Amino acid sequence: MTKLRVFLIILALLSTSLSAQAEGEKAGQFDYYVLALSWSPTWCALTGDARNSPQCDTDRNGPHDFVLHGLWPQNETGWPSYCNMSARDPSKRQTAAMADIMGTTGAAWYQWKKHGRCSGLAAQAYLDLARRAYDSVKIPDVFEQLHKDVTLPASVVEEAFLEANPRLSADGVTITCQSHRIQEVRICLTKDLTPRTCGADVIRDCPLTDARMDGIR
Repeated sequence: MTKLRVFLIILALLSTSLSAQAEGEKAGQFDYYVLALSWSPTWCALTGDARNSPQCDTDRNGPHDFVLHGLWPQNETGWPSYCNMSARDPSKRQTAAMADIMGTTGAAWYQWKKHGRCSGLAAQAYLDLARRAYDSVKIPDVFEQLHKDVTLPASVVEEAFLEANPRLSADGVTITCQSHRIQEVRICLTKDLTPRTCGADVIRDCPLTDARMDGIR
């Protein structure tokens, strides 16, 4: 293999990697949505407690189980972020209204800035769509009542969601882990929120058979 051919291959791989994480794309140009549901106790243990986040203050705000991390525009390969658009940003009142399902008042603003602008929708329309997507998924009862720490295969979490939501399929649900803990359930949806198969870069499940899942708080 010539040096020129090696260089061209490396350049092509770098271009592919960069395109998957490009920023500043044109709003509204994407293939589907990923609904990300974050297991709040994991986020609190790894990040929120150190920030003194109100999401992790059970005495003030009650316990949280799966919260809405975001509704992310996604391409079959890669994803857009921080898109350019002329729509007005949401008001503090609009983003604060999402705290009941997102855990904090600032979460909705960050998600709008990074992902929501890429939807091409007006701010309130995007927030309303995110709420509709969240409400369309039934959180399995076992997780809403999980008050003790457990260790379990990540696949069990997926199976519980599939059982509670018969319209979902295994290829449309992905479980992610972080620091040996259950992190998120990610569900792939069309632009009108119909379940669909995830793309190749989303569909990879956490392989752990002994993932930690802290009790809700």
